Amino acid sequence: MDLQLGGHTAVVVGGARGIGLAIATEFHREGARAALIDQAAEVSEVARRMAFHGHPALGFAADVLDDAALRLAARQIHDDCGRIDHLVFAAGIGSGKFGFPFWNLEPTDWSRVLQVNVLGAVNTLHAFVPHLIEAKDATVLLIASVAGQIGSQTDPPYSASKAALINFAQCAAKDLAPYNVRVNTLCPGMVQTALNRAVWQAWHDQQPPEQRLSYEDWTADKIRRVVPLNRWQEPEDMAAMAVFLASPRARNVCGQTLNVDGGFVMHW
Repeated sequence: MDLQLGGHTAVVVGGARGIGLAIATEFHREGARAALIDQAAEVSEVARRMAFHGHPALGFAADVLDDAALRLAARQIHDDCGRIDHLVFAAGIGSGKFGFPFWNLEPTDWSRVLQVNVLGAVNTLHAFVPHLIEAKDATVLLIASVAGQIGSQTDPPYSASKAALINFAQCAAKDLAPYNVRVNTLCPGMVQTALNRAVWQAWHDQQPPEQRLSYEDWTADKIRRVVPLNRWQEPEDMAAMAVFLASPRARNVCGQTLNVDGGFVMHW
């Protein structure tokens, strides 16, 4: 399917690994020029390898909490590519602890998660919005989580941050719609990423030895209980939805929260 993204420029923040990398790769396959921003030092090498798909890619090392670095990256991408058509915010962290009940955590466990997951998105949009408005037909996608819709007890700071991200996306969608910039939120379900494995590790470490489960057994049990389709979701599933939402085929999809979760969350 030709999604008419050829010649576009897509910026993926948090694009060096996991879901972000899958989304950047899918934009690349659709003929868009991908620009990856990540705090990981290897982001430039990741972008260089992507160039072998036949289209050039750019890589910039920047922390989402560094407003000046984000604005510099935005200007450089705009100067190199001539325009910026799509922005994906895929950066995110968890607390690294198992938060059930929530008082297992300390108040100090919240601040870094909220800063990266929420203020990081705010900083990113502030840096790129002038260029998106200039494009006159652009999109923004914020990667949240089903945890932001169901009040997941696994990691309360993470859940709260993703709920805030969904709300911020709706505010931004209303503000940017008059400029023909569409903002949406994508919520993954159970995806095998380093973040997902870290949740299991935090749970595992606080269990009595006789109650511990391997990562494989723990996730298989959770999928059976909460995912009606009874299977993992893959980063490529998120990427397929991301490029569709960026395409003209989704031209009237704005301010929406879309789940790619195997049926995990169903709104009645």
